[in-house]
Parts: sequence; structure tokens; C-alpha cells
Amino acid sequence: MMTEMKTKGEKMMEEEAKTYSDYSEWVDDQSTELGFEIKTANSDIEKLTTSAAKNDNDVSKLGAAISKLEGELDSTEAEKQEATELRNSQHAEYEKVSTDYGESVDALGRAIQTMTAKGADVPEAAALLQQMAVKQPGMRRVLAAFIQLGEREKEVAQGGPAVAAYEFQSGGIVALLEKFSKKFKGELEEVETQESNEKHNYDNEMIHMSNTIDYLNKDIEEKSTLKAKRASESARNKADLASTKKDLAEDKKTLADMKATFAAKSDQFKANQVVRKDELEAIGKAIEIISDPSVSSSYSEHVNLAQVKTSLLQVRSARARVSARNQVATFLRKKAQVLSSEALTNLVAQVEANPFDKVVGMIKDLVAKLKEEAAAEAEHKQWCDEQLHDNKIKREKKTAKVNKLTANVEGLTEDIATMTEKIATLSKQQADLTKAMSEATAQRSEEKSTNTDTMKDARAGEDATKAALVVLKEFYASQGSFLQHRQAPEMAAYKGMSSAKGGVVGMLEVITSDFARLFADTKASETAAAQEYDQFMGDAKASKKSKHDLEFKTKLQKDQAEFEKKGVTKDLKATQEELDKALAYQEHLKPVCLEVHVSYEERAARRKEEIQALNEAFDILDKK
Repeated sequence: MMTEMKTKGEKMMEEEAKTYSDYSEWVDDQSTELGFEIKTANSDIEKLTTSAAKNDNDVSKLGAAISKLEGELDSTEAEKQEATELRNSQHAEYEKVSTDYGESVDALGRAIQTMTAKGADVPEAAALLQQMAVKQPGMRRVLAAFIQLGEREKEVAQGGPAVAAYEFQSGGIVALLEKFSKKFKGELEEVETQESNEKHNYDNEMIHMSNTIDYLNKDIEEKSTLKAKRASESARNKADLASTKKDLAEDKKTLADMKATFAAKSDQFKANQVVRKDELEAIGKAIEIISDPSVSSSYSEHVNLAQVKTSLLQVRSARARVSARNQVATFLRKKAQVLSSEALTNLVAQVEANPFDKVVGMIKDLVAKLKEEAAAEAEHKQWCDEQLHDNKIKREKKTAKVNKLTANVEGLTEDIATMTEKIATLSKQQADLTKAMSEATAQRSEEKSTNTDTMKDARAGEDATKAALVVLKEFYASQGSFLQHRQAPEMAAYKGMSSAKGGVVGMLEVITSDFARLFADTKASETAAAQEYDQFMGDAKASKKSKHDLEFKTKLQKDQAEFEKKGVTKDLKATQEELDKALAYQEHLKPVCLEVHVSYEERAARRKEEIQALNEAFDILDKK
């Protein structure tokens, strides 16, 4: 018996050492894995903290930039309003002055026609002008100029030769009025030119301000969108940071608890090993003592005596033992049926087929076996509970991390796609601007060439018609003087066709005026076109540079996002592998710990009842 005890003790010692070795290896693996997770969490916390701080800083800077842009926008819109109000006042003044000059020119035209038809002298002309000034407001300016000129002529006549007044009278009222008409027309053209230049400058200023306002609004919109995005990223970083810190605390607690449990179990294992070793040494010494010949002889003598006594006892109570065995068999059969116990059923068959002494040993052995099974199953349940709990925590943590990393990858993928589209749009816009600038340059070159030729022709035509006018006017002037001195008394003086309506001089003057107006209009158009071209090219170059800088910046952001996506994808893959291992281990645990037909509590209760039944059977036998 002691030899069996020693063998059994050595086996249990080896099994315990193996169990401790497996447990130690599991603790080592879990410690390594948790250490990796803690290290990863610390790294993630550092990254998330940095990212949140950077996003908050970007939000602050973007907010300041937006406020500055909004201030510039308000200022530009105010300047635009002021420029519009100024332009309206200038245009109103132009309408008033141009109407005044236009009425004066029209009145002069009618006065010239009247004077030409009547051939009136100075007093008659003054009276006629006064009558016309009453009905026609534009004629008042002509009357004032006429009277002022007359006053100057009188002053000259009083202080000098009488020929001055004569020249004022003989010079011709029509010529004087034509001089006034030409003067007013010139002043009207100056007013119109000034109005055209002011309108052109206003239009250019409005284009520039409108472009500036559009650019500011677009910049504000882009920065506002980016600010909202950075704020969202900051909030997401902070949420991930809180979750990661929580997971880190749980990992640290799990690692600390596991190490503490391992330390306690290690101490218990070491103590058990010492006890088992001492027990085996004691059993060995006991076997050695019992194996001594002197002890063996005494043992044989007493054993024989005991056998004799047992034989006498068996002879005296053979019938009682048979009755007790049958009673035990009947008792155990009923219990086996009630408990549906296969172990008790098998024992009933053995009880009926074996002698009394062997039945006692069988019952003891079965009780010991059931107790061992109960202890082993309790230990197995404890191990299953620990494994299932740890596996559940790991699966939940890895699942949450996989979801978080997956969301990060999807977010980065979306950002990369958006930035790729933005880069393509900016590149196309730059190409369109380059094409528009090239087309504008070609168009401007052609337009400038055309305007230059037009101004050259207009200047040449004006010079030619002026030269022709000089020749004709000199001719008509000489003819008029000659006729006045050589005419017969009964004949009216012929002054030529210079003053007739539609005459060659008037026609040439109109042509000269047309050439002059063509030159002025073309020059003004060329100046405006040049300014507009310069403004467009300046705005286009600035816009192209802005888009180029934004494209370069977006490319850097895209590269950074792709780099981050690569790292997050790598972390996602590693975490997914860990989750897959945890899921696989869960599948391994299911048949071992979960897939049972009877719960542990029911099995433990049934085994307890089986042991109770065996003890009762043993009591029945013991009484016999």
C-alpha cells in the first residue's frame, strides 16, 4: 500500500509540476501580450495627445485668420459702397453739366441758322440771343459769353483805334457763334471724356473689389470648413484618448492582478512541492523500515493471525454478509435509478458478482475516485472561468480597437480621396488660368495692333482734313475781302459756300471732328483695354500662385494622411490577428468549458449524492 502511495505521490508531484509549467508559460505569454498592448497604448496616447493639441492649435489659428479675413471683407465691402456712392454723385454731376453743354450747342446751332438767314448785325444778334435765352436755358451760357466778349471789344475800342469795334462787328456774328459752338463742343467732349474715364476706372475698381470679395468669401469658406474638420478631429482624438487611457488602466490592472495571482500560486506550488517531497521521503523511509526482516517476520505472524480471525469471523457471519451484500446491491440499484448514475449501476453489477471483502474495497475505491473527479472538475471549472473571463475581456478590447482603427482608416481614406480630388481640381484650374492668360495675351496683342493702326489712320485723316480746311478758309476769306471792296453798289456781296448749310467747310469740320473723336475714343479704349488686361493678368497670376501654393500644401497633407493610414492599417492588421487568435481560443474553449449536457452545479450535486449513497452502503456493510 505504501508503495502505491509513493507511486501515486510521485505521479501527482509530476502532474502538479506540469500544470505549474503550463500555467507559468500562459502567464508569460499573457504578460508579454499585455506589455505589448500597454506599450502600444502609451504610444497611442502620445500620438493622440499631440494630434489633439495640433488640431486645437489649428482651430485657434484658423479662427484668428477667419476673423482677420472677415474684417478685410467688411472693409472691402465698405470701400465698394463708398466708391459706388462717389460714382453716382459724379455721374449725376456729369448728367447736369453735359445736359447744359448739349443744350448750349443745340441753341448755338439754331442761332447760327437764324443769323445766317437774316445776316443781322451785333445789336440784332444780341437781341435775338436774349429772346432765345428766355425760351432756351442752354442759350443763356451763349448770351453771357457774347455779352462778355462785346464788353471786352468796347473797352479795346475806347482805349485804342476804332477799328477794334469794327472788327468785332465785321468779323461776322456767325463766325463768332461758330467759335462759341466749337468751344462748347470741346468742353462737352472733355466732360464726356472725363465721364468715360471715371466710369472706366469705376468699372475696373468694381471688378477688382468684386474679385477680392469673392476671393475673401471663398477663403473664409475654405478656412471655416477646415476649422470645423479640425475641431471634429480634435473631439475624436480626445474621445479616443479617453478610451485608450481607460483600456490602458484596465490592462495595467489585469497585468498587476495576474502577476499577483501568479506570485501567490508560485509560492503555493513551491510549498506543495516541498511537502510532497518530504512526504515521499517519509513514505520511502517507512517502506525501508517495514522491509526490514525483523519487521517482516512480525508482520507475517500478525497478518496470519488476523487472517485466522477474519476466517473465523467470515465463517460465523457468512449469511449476514451475503444478506448485507444483497441489501447494499438493492440500495445502490435504487440510488442508481434515482440519480441516473452509471457509476452506481456498474458498481451494483460488481457488488453482486464479488465477495463481501472485495465489495468493501470497491466501494472505498469508487468513493475515492468520485472525490478525485470532483476535485479535478472543480479545478477545471476554476481554470475555465478564468480563461473565459480573460478571453472575453481580450475579445471586447480587441474588437473595440479594431472598430476604432477601422474608423480611422476609413476616415483617412475619405480624406485622401477628398484631397486627391481637390488637387486635381486645383491643377485643372491652374491649367485653365494658364490657357486664359495665353488667350488674353494673344487677344490683347491683336487688339493693341488694331487700335494703333486705327489711331494712326485717325491722326492722319484729322491732319489732312485740317490742312484742307486751312486752304478753303483762306480762299473764302480772301474772296470775301475782295468782294467787299470791289462789288458794285447794286450787287449783294457773294461770300462763297463756306457758311451755307451742308457746305464743304462744314462737312470737313465734321469729318475733322469725327477723326478727332475716333482717335480719342480709340485711345481711351486702348488705355482701358490695357488697364483691364494688366488687371486680369495680375489677378490671374495671383490666383494661379494661390492655387499652386494650396495644391502644394494639399499634397503634403495627402502624403501625411497616406503615411498615417499606412501605420494605422498596420496596427489594424496586428490587432485583427490578435482578435482572430482570441476568437480561435474561444472556439477551443467552447467544447472544453461551455458545451456540456449537464451544468457543473448539477454534476457536483449528483456526485455528492453518489458519494452519500456509497457512504450509506458502506455503513450497511460495516454494521455486518
